[in-house]
Amino acid sequence: MSVTSEDLDAAAAAIRDGDLVVYPTETVYGLGADALDPEAIERAYATKGRDRSKPLSLGVPSADAAREYVVAGEREEAFMDAFLPGPVTVVCEKRDVVPNALTGGRERVGVRVPDHEIALALLERVEPITATSANRSGTGSVRRVDALDPDFIDDVAIVLDGGETGGVESTVVDVANDTVIREGANADAIAEWLVEH
Repeated sequence: MSVTSEDLDAAAAAIRDGDLVVYPTETVYGLGADALDPEAIERAYATKGRDRSKPLSLGVPSADAAREYVVAGEREEAFMDAFLPGPVTVVCEKRDVVPNALTGGRERVGVRVPDHEIALALLERVEPITATSANRSGTGSVRRVDALDPDFIDDVAIVLDGGETGGVESTVVDVANDTVIREGANADAIAEWLVEH
């Protein structure tokens, strides 16, 4: 199924209304909610069955857009310019606009700029949105819409079907602390960059 401009407009409107949307990325399907709305964030946690102390990342359409929500040092900026958009989540100090509900009370938040046409088109219409996998916590990430749990879909307003995704989750990296939190796509290139910079 191809996703139309109207589909994307409807998905963006649903997110603005506080609803949840499933969207494709270059890694796995993501669950999108308004990342600045504590009630929408709570809906995403409830749908995933996720522990509220575990933070959610936020998705934006570009590294430049990320700077509205995080404070990035020179090295973090260089890293984002090198790897975004792409299958990496960059953990940075959050700005006050980012609610504690998203970060589990932490002062840092993961930033994701997916390298996927549909995800970017959605993010150009509405940002920031939650960037977390579209599955119940403890179950496998989803690469195809037909693999989504029916109960999970019941909690979602719109599913954007972009076909099969790449499958390997993003690498999560805290550049300021030279830490790879979760190895995923591009992990070797990211580790090499951290050593060289």
